[in-house]
Amino acid sequence: MNTQYFRVTAYHVAENTSIIMDCNGLYDQLWQFSSDLLKKGFKIVDVADATKFLDVNLTQVEREPKYFLRATAPGEPERTTHLLDGTTYHAIKVADKIYIPDKNKKV
Repeated sequence: MNTQYFRVTAYHVAENTSIIMDCNGLYDQLWQFSSDLLKKGFKIVDVADATKFLDVNLTQVEREPKYFLRATAPGEPERTTHLLDGTTYHAIKVADKIYIPDKNKKV
């Protein structure tokens, strides 16, 4: 598992747009990825590395180091729950994309 695979959910207030963005190998630390999005005017909603999150209907992208926009939608990201393998987790949804930001946080 790539330990430099990061996922950030963010909300851009001025644009009223939410995003899920992944980054594979571009940064050494998660805070560097978050910092770049903050500089672009985003409010960070959630951050995780690949050891922490669980994919629901997203899969990790194994390509050269860069950003990958996974989902975008008007408004703020939706906090929800998701049942996976008999366990209910806290989840985040943007458009039709859902992931579990912390596999250790169950409902």
